[in-house]
Amino acid sequence: MQQKEYERGILVCGTGAGMAIVANKFSGVRAVCVNDAYTAERSIASNNAQIITFGALITGAPNAKMYTDIWLSNDFQKERSGKRLIKSTC
Repeated sequence: MQQKEYERGILVCGTGAGMAIVANKFSGVRAVCVNDAYTAERSIASNNAQIITFGALITGAPNAKMYTDIWLSNDFQKERSGKRLIKSTC
C-alpha cells in the first residue's frame, strides 16, 4: 500500500481486529474490520479504506466473499466524504 504497488488488500486473523490495528500503524493506510454488508460498503464509500479485515473465527467464507464483493464493487465517494477524510488525516 505504501509503495502504491497495490490499491486494496484483505487481511484475516481470528477476529479481524488485530489485523486492522496492525495495518493502521502504517502511514497512509486505512484498514477497517468488516463484520456486515453495510460496513463493507461504507468502509470504501465514506472512508476510502484500502484494506478490509475479517475474523476467521467470526465471519464464514460465504459472508467474507459477499462483503469482499460489496467492497470491491464500490468506490470512494470523494465529493461526499473527501473533506471529512482530509480533516481526519491531518
